[in-house]
Amino acid sequence: MNVLTKIVTLQELESQMVHFRKTGKKVVFTNGCFDLLHLGHVRYLAAAKSEGHILVVGLNSDESVKKIKGDKRPIVEQTQRAEVLASLWCVDYVTIFDEEDPLSLIKTLKPDVLVKGEDWGEKEIVGADVVKRNGGKVIRARMIPDASTSKIIQGIIERYQKI
Repeated sequence: MNVLTKIVTLQELESQMVHFRKTGKKVVFTNGCFDLLHLGHVRYLAAAKSEGHILVVGLNSDESVKKIKGDKRPIVEQTQRAEVLASLWCVDYVTIFDEEDPLSLIKTLKPDVLVKGEDWGEKEIVGADVVKRNGGKVIRARMIPDASTSKIIQGIIERYQKI
């Protein structure tokens, strides 16, 4: 599959969901900013993929990232972040969204499995109630200690201040 064909609109993805359901494919959904892709992200996405057949990643748009992380983020703009994510073997589809959280995506797609990091309490996971109400399950994936975009950025800043 061409990497760019894996980056789709919500409407395109919604029509694919009909096909997935008819063919018995289990759809897994996760979301995030994925600003500077690192080991924690890669392992997290591979773990998410292992929960089903199709992994859909909701990617926060640049506007959404600014609302969540502040004006200095994102470091990498959304089309580049989307293409990098889509190039990973474990990611089947990427869809960009503007809201601060993926609730609207989850309500529309009705995934079979919702995956978030173990740093989220189950009651804090946006859309968990929707997924469970539709017969799906929520997975809290193991995180890699000290693997975060914020820590990478902070490390770069500290190193360059010493120069």
